[in-house]
Amino acid sequence: MTISQELLDILACPACKQEVKLTPDGQGLKCVNCYRVYPIRDDIPVMLIDEARIEKPDD
Repeated sequence: MTISQELLDILACPACKQEVKLTPDGQGLKCVNCYRVYPIRDDIPVMLIDEARIEKPDD
């Protein structure tokens, strides 16, 4: 199962309140502003700042 578009439309980064997008591998949600990647476990996004990792911006 994947994350529905309706859920993606309402989710925001808890750190900076900006939009998150599904990562190319489908295993996380990446913030477009601060580049935190929140994991998806058992089809549930884990939107906790302590669980996120920071990735370099996409070029």
